[in-house]
Amino acid sequence: MRQEMMRQRRIQQKMRSMGAFLLILILLPYVATVLIHGADRRSLTENRDCYVNVKIDGENGNELRAVPWQEYFLGVLALELPEKKETEFCKAQAVLIRTKLYEELNRKRTAGEDLILTDRYLSMEELEQKGGEDYKTYYKELRRAMEETENQVLFYQGNYAWTPFHQSSSGMTRSAQEVTGEENFPYLAVRECPLDKEANDEMQILELPYKEVQTKCQPFLVAVEEEQAGKTYTFPDFEILSYDSAGYVTELRIGETVCTGDQFRDALSLSSSAFSLQEGEEGLKITTMGNGHGLGMSQWTANEMAKEGKTYEEILQFFFEGTELADGGDMETMVHPGEASEK
Repeated sequence: MRQEMMRQRRIQQKMRSMGAFLLILILLPYVATVLIHGADRRSLTENRDCYVNVKIDGENGNELRAVPWQEYFLGVLALELPEKKETEFCKAQAVLIRTKLYEELNRKRTAGEDLILTDRYLSMEELEQKGGEDYKTYYKELRRAMEETENQVLFYQGNYAWTPFHQSSSGMTRSAQEVTGEENFPYLAVRECPLDKEANDEMQILELPYKEVQTKCQPFLVAVEEEQAGKTYTFPDFEILSYDSAGYVTELRIGETVCTGDQFRDALSLSSSAFSLQEGEEGLKITTMGNGHGLGMSQWTANEMAKEGKTYEEILQFFFEGTELADGGDMETMVHPGEASEK
């Protein structure tokens, strides 16, 4: 009898041990997730009270949301960075984004407007999805770019610099003076970027029926006489009149209308306004070079410069020569200048 009781106890102990083991197996993935992602999120929010107001496109229209500054900044940075990126390029991109956001807040504060940011960003959940299985490494790369350029922005003659960027140029970046007609941005000059010729989707060819091109450009075409209103354009109705020094179209004639290359690019959703026109078999054949507006930093060339050992300071000076990299203060100072000075 006693032996039977001892045997039953041993069986019960084994069952309890087995149950505990199974419970550990079930909870292990959850515990690992908390340790990895939870720690990251705690480090993001601890010792920080600064929130920024962000306009979000919600299901019911625009919504206003208070978002922790660093979470918002990382979300904007993640949205703008390409998949394959070098650390020094990430830092350069972080400075450009921070400069833009600081300038926007400062301008609104000076004008007495609400301090609301409008740039799209990836939420922590979306950032986690983008990082996928390599989320932890991906997150650390973003944090490093943010922290190692902490509070750094670009100034030009005491004012925030204009810091545009694009995926790749046509082989040269554009002059802001040629694009805008203003002399306020001498640091945005033509920069040779031969490495952009190797960029992904550098050259794209699109062919559209003339009627479709005409319809998409209709909002800015000049009014014509009634008997000409129903006319469908043909190839002779399209003529490039001028290019800028970087090879981007500045003036284009469509019928009796003279428009800018950027207007044509936007109307047809072209990848660039560095384009040429040919007569295709079924309509207008458009060949574009580069991706984006061509102003400021080419992300492709910047990343290649980082591969060659260039620092983010050197990258920024190449594309924004004459600007000054300086401490712009922390976001608490930007959002609550009075309160920050009292601390």
